[in-house]
Amino acid sequence: MRRRGHNQVLERVVLEYSRLGEHSRLWFALAAAGAVRDPAHRSVYLRLIRALVGVELANAVAKRLVRRRRPRLDGLPPLMATRSSLSFPSAHAATSFAAARVLSGGALPAATVYALALAMAASRPYLGVHYPSDVVAGALFGTALAELVP
Repeated sequence: MRRRGHNQVLERVVLEYSRLGEHSRLWFALAAAGAVRDPAHRSVYLRLIRALVGVELANAVAKRLVRRRRPRLDGLPPLMATRSSLSFPSAHAATSFAAARVLSGGALPAATVYALALAMAASRPYLGVHYPSDVVAGALFGTALAELVP
């Protein structure tokens, strides 16, 4: 993904979208707005906040246990800086798929939230900061953890 489909405009769009995933900013903002603006689904949005905190913490622990280094491609540096050199599992994928799992439970259309989650997850190998397997593992990890949050 780091070698194909690149141009300056697309790279900029993907980079900006991926930055929204740092520390789950996109998902926390959506949860806060939903909790305030959609009282009928407030419990879903509050569950999302709990799930995001849990996934962020669990993912940090998993990265330190696995200790897989980020990809390095000759002649193709990553298109963004990261706060850690560890890549497995992808926190962007984990939190995004946890968010999609929780939100698709009635608050928002499943197709929409899963499309957003997939785009966020795919942004990471596109930008050269994750292997595809980091993203798949993160998506599965986040989905599974979301199921555990009441």
